[in-house]
Amino acid sequence: MLASQRHDEILRRLNEDGVAGISEVATFFDVSRETIRRDLKHLAQRGLVTLVHGGATKPQLNEPAFGLRSEENAAGKAAIGTTAAALIRSDMVVFLDSGTTTLALAQALSQQEETPENLTICTTSLRIALQLCHMQDVRVHMLGGEINAIEESSSGIDVLQAAENFRFDMAFLGTGGVTINGEITDFTRNGAELRSRMAVNAGEAWFLASAEKFGRMTPLRVAHFEQAAGILTDRQPEALFVSALSDKGLIVRVA
Repeated sequence: MLASQRHDEILRRLNEDGVAGISEVATFFDVSRETIRRDLKHLAQRGLVTLVHGGATKPQLNEPAFGLRSEENAAGKAAIGTTAAALIRSDMVVFLDSGTTTLALAQALSQQEETPENLTICTTSLRIALQLCHMQDVRVHMLGGEINAIEESSSGIDVLQAAENFRFDMAFLGTGGVTINGEITDFTRNGAELRSRMAVNAGEAWFLASAEKFGRMTPLRVAHFEQAAGILTDRQPEALFVSALSDKGLIVRVA
C-alpha cells in the first residue's frame, strides 16, 4: 500500500467523520501504528490535519465560542492559571491576554492568600477586568478598542496603541495552537499582532497553552513568538513538540 493511498484514506475519513484514529487506520491498512503516526505527522506539516491524542482531526479555522472553551479541560486550565499566578510579584506591570486560560490565571490570582502588592494589570478581557478590579492594591487598566460581544474583549488598532503607553514586566498570552514545528498560531490577525508585540516588548512573556492546543492547526502564525520565555501547559507534550519549541528557544513548563 502506497503512502499516498493511506493519506487519501485518512483525509476521506476526516471529511466524513471529522476524525481519524491511529488504531482504526492502522488496522484498516494492516500496518503499524507508528506508520500511521508518520503519515499523520506528514499531513500535519502540510497543514491538512490537526494532531490530537490518538489520531487527527480537521484543521480548525474558527475559534470555538468562549462558553464552550471554558468547559474544555477546565481542570488543566486552572492548574496553568495557578502556576502562572505564582510568577507575578509585587510592583509589577502585567498584561493578561483575553481567553479562558488567562481568565483562570486571574481567578487564581484573586484567590491567593497573600497577593502581590502594588500591581498594575492591563487586559483586553472584560471578564478579567471585572475579576480583578475589586482586589486591594491592584490597579486594572482595560485596553480600549472595539468590543467583541462573543469574546467579551477589546481588539483592534486602538488596543495596540493603548498598550504602547505601558512598560510591561510580564505578559501572559493566549494561543490558538502549537504546531509540531514549534510555532505559535492564532485565529485572527488582531490577536496574532497583539500577541506578537507583547512577546517582543514585555520583559518576560509566557504563552498559556492547555494540552489540547498542541497539534491544533489555526490559520495565522504569531510573529516573533520565539521572543517569549516559553509555554505553560498542563500536561507534558509529546517529545517532538518539546524538541521543536526548544529549537526555537522556548522552554515548556508543565503546571
